[in-house]
Amino acid sequence: MLSKKSFKFSSWQAVFSVLLFIFMYLPILVLGFYSFNKSPYSATWQGFTLDWYYQLLGDDRILSALKNSLLVACSAVGISAVLGTLMAVGLARYQFPGKNLYRGIAYLPLIIPDIAIAVATLVFLATFAIPLSLWTIVAAHVVFCIAYIALVVSSRLTNLDPHLEEAALDLGATPIQAFLQVLLPQLMPGIVAGCLLAFVLSLDDFLIASFTSGSGYNTLPMEIFSRIRSGVKPDINALSVLLIFLSAIVAFIAESIRSLGERK
Repeated sequence: MLSKKSFKFSSWQAVFSVLLFIFMYLPILVLGFYSFNKSPYSATWQGFTLDWYYQLLGDDRILSALKNSLLVACSAVGISAVLGTLMAVGLARYQFPGKNLYRGIAYLPLIIPDIAIAVATLVFLATFAIPLSLWTIVAAHVVFCIAYIALVVSSRLTNLDPHLEEAALDLGATPIQAFLQVLLPQLMPGIVAGCLLAFVLSLDDFLIASFTSGSGYNTLPMEIFSRIRSGVKPDINALSVLLIFLSAIVAFIAESIRSLGERK
């Protein structure tokens, strides 16, 4: 049986957990509640409606911004998946001069503020007179997507048996064959999980995209920001709810794939 002291401590833990969840998720619940508000002004409730969700499907600016965001996210993640995986494998399997220094520099985008990455990328592009466009956003997003994918793949690599690759080489496989047929299939859950995480981060990014986008190349977060400056409307609430659900679903899938890969 639990002692009185342990029961009291457990009660405080439960209360603290409930308060923490309320603090974290109550704003999201309020946002979702007002996304069904018939009133065009979020402050007053005038009845339930799904019109704001239907309205999003006919909004050309929103659809264009969504198309740009998906193009940027998919392109950045596709490039980063290759480079991030190779970087993680190289750091885990090979020794070379300056390895520790390179490792520290490679993971810097994880801790550097987004504003610093945005300004540095903009200065770099201006120095070489590279015109801003949708592809400059992709290049900027690749910088931090590589770091996130490499981090997830590296955590997967620590749980793998390196002797499997050695056995493949002893049996006559070339290093490329050993990588493609032995190591890569084992890394695939980590690669997919890292790609999904990077996809969500790229899709939600506003700061870096706003510094590196050209004229007429709005992403979805940029479009949302341009609209809320005149007040938050229910259609933006509806769009935000959809983005939250999309991010949650992708994060859940990524974590499920990662956990399943570790158990196997």
